[in-house]
Amino acid sequence: MEIRVLRYFLAVARERNITGAANLLHLTQPTLSRQIRDLEDELGQKLLIRKSHHVVLTPEGMLLRKRAEEIISMVDKTEAEFMSMENTVSGDIYIGGGETQAIRQIAEILKELRESYPGIHYHLYSGNAQDVTERLDKGLLDFGILIQPADISKYDFINLPAKDTWGVIMRKDSPLSKKDFIEKSDLLDVPLIFSRQVISPQQTRNEFADWFGEDFEKLNVVTTYNLVYNAAIMVDVGIGYAVTIDKLTNTAENSNLCFRPLKPKLESGLNIIWKKYQVFSSAAELFLERLKENLSK
Repeated sequence: MEIRVLRYFLAVARERNITGAANLLHLTQPTLSRQIRDLEDELGQKLLIRKSHHVVLTPEGMLLRKRAEEIISMVDKTEAEFMSMENTVSGDIYIGGGETQAIRQIAEILKELRESYPGIHYHLYSGNAQDVTERLDKGLLDFGILIQPADISKYDFINLPAKDTWGVIMRKDSPLSKKDFIEKSDLLDVPLIFSRQVISPQQTRNEFADWFGEDFEKLNVVTTYNLVYNAAIMVDVGIGYAVTIDKLTNTAENSNLCFRPLKPKLESGLNIIWKKYQVFSSAAELFLERLKENLSK
């Protein structure tokens, strides 16, 4: 299976049209069709259903698309790392993490590096712990930022000093907005919006569930989210109350929303992790050095 042919296949999958993809790739339509048929023969699976004016991916084609995107991303990342091996440090740094205020501390370090090394470029990926560790394990990320608790036993890591405070986002005209704190009893009879990480079945330990106690399963979770921005819109239109961490959405005076912390207080620590025995690019190595220096001050 050649990288070149995988790029051809991805072009067809994106365009949903062999002729359009051929024009984009500067190939003839018969040449591209033959390449795709050869790929199907090599894999022993039908990848496309050819219709009159477009193509549709088969289930096998959708699987290959996902794998091909990961492979091409890894190839591009590797090529960029080798191209950056010059006297001047340059290249790409890939960082993944959940939504957290800790990214501000990371951003300050990235800003300092950019001033001295303008050839370094940064790529940020947002996702929950499972998303981030999966991409880290595949080599698609250099570093991950995880909100505790998370299983970091197979990674090298640094504890970040920042902590995230848990609470509830709500409309300012909602009954609970009149309270200074939100207690367990307040959440039992209201529609709730939860991060999918909080209620994920893969999550072996759940800090919010531990805080809430034995009645956690009785909560009325009406919507789940991956990004707080989307959750805030759900709150704003009146779907429910979003359980999340502070300072991730606009709750200023001009906003319809407000944040109320939990009582007893619930905070989460943070780790930045990377694969053990990781061989970093010069840019990623420099970032890690600066991070350690910054945290030791």
